[in-house]
Amino acid sequence: MSALTAQRATITLCHRRDLVAHSGVVAWHDSHQIALFYLPGQPRDADVPDRSEALYAVDNHDPFSGANVIGRGIVGNVGGERVVASPIYKQHFRLRDGVCLEDPEQRLTVWPVRLEGDEVILEL
Repeated sequence: MSALTAQRATITLCHRRDLVAHSGVVAWHDSHQIALFYLPGQPRDADVPDRSEALYAVDNHDPFSGANVIGRGIVGNVGGERVVASPIYKQHFRLRDGVCLEDPEQRLTVWPVRLEGDEVILEL
């Protein structure tokens, strides 16, 4: 087995000061509107307990309405899963993988994202 591991390209998408706690903001990158959800004081996922804050990056485009509105959705919890509810037809999308709870055939694109100091780092 090779000791080399593939490294993903990353970019600094924005800064911590651009985020709104417990809500969404939208950033633009390479023709994509990316909705960022910042949840300080909440670990990202049970399998990553060392992080004291959660940050998610999902597609801003709602597949049901065709509108770019996911960043305006309401963040909540359904069945132990962190979700965002579309502000138009109210479908719930899991933040960790973008899957729609009401219609698992539909999903939002998700990007790995993290905070490094005050920079929001997006993996491409």
